[in-house]
Amino acid sequence: MSIAEIQDEIQKGEYRISEHAIKRMIQRSIERFEITEAILSGETIEECPKDKYFPSRLIYGKTKAGRKLHVQVSLPPNLVIVTTYEPKISEWINCRIRR
Repeated sequence: MSIAEIQDEIQKGEYRISEHAIKRMIQRSIERFEITEAILSGETIEECPKDKYFPSRLIYGKTKAGRKLHVQVSLPPNLVIVTTYEPKISEWINCRIRR
């Protein structure tokens, strides 16, 4: 599934947010609309074909307000937001490459 296909699913509302992601969103004060904005402006920075349950992808994007977010999504059969966070400068180069 390409980033464009993921973005299309997000725009159509054809996804769900995992319980884990909801907990992290609350802890990190990340709103649902911010996740949507980040994915719609985003790019794939890592592919994880052998992730725990389903293949997944890490997306880096910015909200309209300029907040930088990473959003991990699982790929088909169901698009699920697995987790989200603000990348730490100490762990990421330009929010795209792991140190």
